[in-house]
Amino acid sequence: MPDDLVVAQPSEESVSSKKRKRPKSAEKKGKKKKGLEGSNPVKKMTWTNKQRALVFAARGITFHARHLMNDLKVLMPHAKSDSKLERKEGLYAINEICEMKNCNMTMFFEMRKKLDLFMWLSMVPNGPSARFLVQNVHTMDELRLTGNHLKSSRPLLTFNKAFDEQPHLALIKEMLKQMFATPNMHPKSKPFYDHVLGFTYLDGRIWFRNFQITDQTEGSLVEVGPRFCLWLIKIFSGSFSGNVIYENPNYKSPNQYRTELKIAASHRYKAKAEKNAKKAAVEIVPKEDELDEIFHTITQDELKQAG
Repeated sequence: MPDDLVVAQPSEESVSSKKRKRPKSAEKKGKKKKGLEGSNPVKKMTWTNKQRALVFAARGITFHARHLMNDLKVLMPHAKSDSKLERKEGLYAINEICEMKNCNMTMFFEMRKKLDLFMWLSMVPNGPSARFLVQNVHTMDELRLTGNHLKSSRPLLTFNKAFDEQPHLALIKEMLKQMFATPNMHPKSKPFYDHVLGFTYLDGRIWFRNFQITDQTEGSLVEVGPRFCLWLIKIFSGSFSGNVIYENPNYKSPNQYRTELKIAASHRYKAKAEKNAKKAAVEIVPKEDELDEIFHTITQDELKQAG
């Protein structure tokens, strides 16, 4: 290259013109971010109480029990559902299903002989768990009551004084509170208290009712449904396992109750049969009629005997 040749270098103005210009929207965003660095942003309310309840049933339940289960799911926005549990699988498999579904409590329905409905309430995975016999079931479709409330609204839970008198009832009260109470700031819940879930312990059973709050000032209520009662059988220390904490001494299994009814019916039949046999054994002696002697003809033998 000769010494006299000078290489032309681009000026600073031409280099700057070739660079892409930053869009105005990005500049505005940058200004906003710089302005927020010194200020404290407003924190959004987060869903911290992430309690989830798994509500499902075993295979073999009737349509009546399935409708009751669906009615309870409607009342619980934090409930999750799953396919029916096979009969071959044990109850301890429910803990694994809850773990896969990220649920920390479960409500499980099972049926025996297509007649008797049982319900499990369990706190997964450490327990406790309780088993109930479900009686006097009436679903929403069956009742057709006039009450109505918003779906997924928050309920008011009420318990009578009997739940605080005995320790096992206090434990059942806490389990029912965790199961039916809607978690705070749940995304599917509505911030309204427009219905009441009532739990009453009477005659050794827990009676469930659902009421709509029609007037808050007067406290007037209208029943919505469903209706059912729970008869406590046993409470276990673990989830579907463990030691028996409490066993109801007044509980009578449905099979035992049906056998007693059959025995009572057989006793009635035996008493009726014995009564009929005694009537047949008694000889009926006809009464003598005084008018029969008027038309009696005297024979010769009677005359000889009289003479």
